[in-house]
Amino acid sequence: MFVRRNVTSLAPALAAVALLTAGCGGQDDAGSGSEAPASSATPHGYVEGAAEAAEQQSRLLLGDLGSGDTRVLDLITGKVHDAARGPGVTALTTDGRFGYFHGADDTRVLDSGAWMVDHGDHVHYYRAKIQEVGELPGGTGTGVRSDAGVTVVTSADGKASVYPRAELEKAALGTPARLPGTYAGAVVPYAEHLIALTGERGGPARVAVLDRSGKQGAAPEAECEDPRGDAVTRRGIVLGCADGALLVHEDDGAFTAEKIPYGEDVPRQERAVEFRHRPGSSTLTAPAGKEAVWVLDVTEGAWTRVETGPVVAANTAGEGSPLLVLETDGALHGYDISAGKETAVTDPLLKTTPEAGADGAGAPVIEVDRSRAYLNDPSGKRVYEIDYNDDLRVARTFDLDVRPSLMVETGR
Repeated sequence: MFVRRNVTSLAPALAAVALLTAGCGGQDDAGSGSEAPASSATPHGYVEGAAEAAEQQSRLLLGDLGSGDTRVLDLITGKVHDAARGPGVTALTTDGRFGYFHGADDTRVLDSGAWMVDHGDHVHYYRAKIQEVGELPGGTGTGVRSDAGVTVVTSADGKASVYPRAELEKAALGTPARLPGTYAGAVVPYAEHLIALTGERGGPARVAVLDRSGKQGAAPEAECEDPRGDAVTRRGIVLGCADGALLVHEDDGAFTAEKIPYGEDVPRQERAVEFRHRPGSSTLTAPAGKEAVWVLDVTEGAWTRVETGPVVAANTAGEGSPLLVLETDGALHGYDISAGKETAVTDPLLKTTPEAGADGAGAPVIEVDRSRAYLNDPSGKRVYEIDYNDDLRVARTFDLDVRPSLMVETGR
């Protein structure tokens, strides 16, 4: 049996740290809080109003579907912070910093105050105050995708608007720019452009490459039949299609598209349509029907179907890490992806494992970072922290005063 451990602080937030990477060499210490640095020269990585830290500053955004209560769990300090209630929320997504609480008529934006900036050869981690930003127009079916420069909101009818990211970072929505036309899926910022699919939803769609104003540029000759699901990886953007995946990649300003087929006929109900992965990883997971999981290795351009028990949620850290699957027995199972064999299993952690509704809301999820996985238990009002490199050991248990029906991790 697993022993519940007391939640303790892992490390205090660092107000200022020496930059540790070679890419930051020769720079002054980062500023902290809202105070300007003493030197007239702005240190590399300085962000006004934020403290830079030497380690990932992960936080969990949690939403209670029944009450609309919202909590932010700081995984560094172990403290739980209240946030404004959001009745009517049906789904929760994130771009790594902001939480998007999707409702029937609009989408509430919450700044988690934790994020990272990846410069390729080095990474900066930041923490700041948690604050409300506002409400974006667009209800059920709205997709929100972001990069460092813009946030794009695509409504269920295919219309898209571009919001300046700098305004969101100041806790304001700013004035959006409306993109011309309509699109067959979420418009995704990538490589200082926007990747979109043109065509009717549910039918064949063609890849379009837009600039930030919506003007079309040179695009690869590629189609995606019945597009559903997308993910941004270091290798490019992955789009879910009827016959597998389409990988859109940019190299020195030129865009290419590569098909990654399943290699077999896959029934629509067993297709990969909702990708989950560790940010920065190129290994994606998605349920393959009710009793199997697809694992897509983007680097190798290959799919693996892992036969599991009845699937509630799945994820993996990639790079040799186990496939994590929450099954209907309430236990978390670990699988060796290449062998397709179960390697570890916990005692039942969830007494009840609710099935997702038609909109995908309500079922537990697995969030993964470089060292830990997080599993929400709505009925038990808790979140489990799992050491997936140590036979799925329960490292910490966070007891809550709300049902965490919705969960995303920020700061990664």
